[in-house]
Amino acid sequence: MSRQIADQLRELIYAGEFKPGDRLNEAALAVRMGTSRGPIREAIRILTGTGLVTPVVNRGVFVRKISVQEMLEIYDLRALAFGFAAARACEHVTDEDRRRLEALLEAMDRAAQSGDSGGYYELNVRFHEEVLLLAHHERVRQLYEGYVKELHLYRRQNFNAPGNMRRSNVEHRRLYEAIAKGNAAKAKQFAEEHIQAGRARLLALADS
Repeated sequence: MSRQIADQLRELIYAGEFKPGDRLNEAALAVRMGTSRGPIREAIRILTGTGLVTPVVNRGVFVRKISVQEMLEIYDLRALAFGFAAARACEHVTDEDRRRLEALLEAMDRAAQSGDSGGYYELNVRFHEEVLLLAHHERVRQLYEGYVKELHLYRRQNFNAPGNMRRSNVEHRRLYEAIAKGNAAKAKQFAEEHIQAGRARLLALADS
């Protein structure tokens, strides 16, 4: 039950019903979801582990809120980590990996065409995870996942804007082709450019 409630809360946050800086009230959520406070508390603990919410001593738990400067710094670090991982992925990619990545790209194309931003985001996360796994470098994977946790809410909303899903997947496909051909220099370049393009899209969305 706690896992299901955590999933529901995550979708409410992604949908904007709970915004960055909002406090999550256990009692109110228990009434809303027809359960006791125990499962709510555990669900909030799960979300805390993902970086989506933040506990504040003697005040409660709040939806994660970060400054623009923090966001820019995290994107810079994500770009470096993802570029490093993409270059290493070229050393390990197999035909089976290529088929799996191609299937993800096609699924993301379908999600973009249908306007399914939630589905696209989940597939996008999986694509990045696949590249990180192909790097065979546990420390960079852990670093990258830490950066991702801090930005989930903002990145998820990024794909609500028209055209952003399509542009993002064009970048994915270019990166995939470099990895599939074993071109480490291009893979590193395209991976870093993809992250920086995502940062630019997010800033444009914030300014709109």
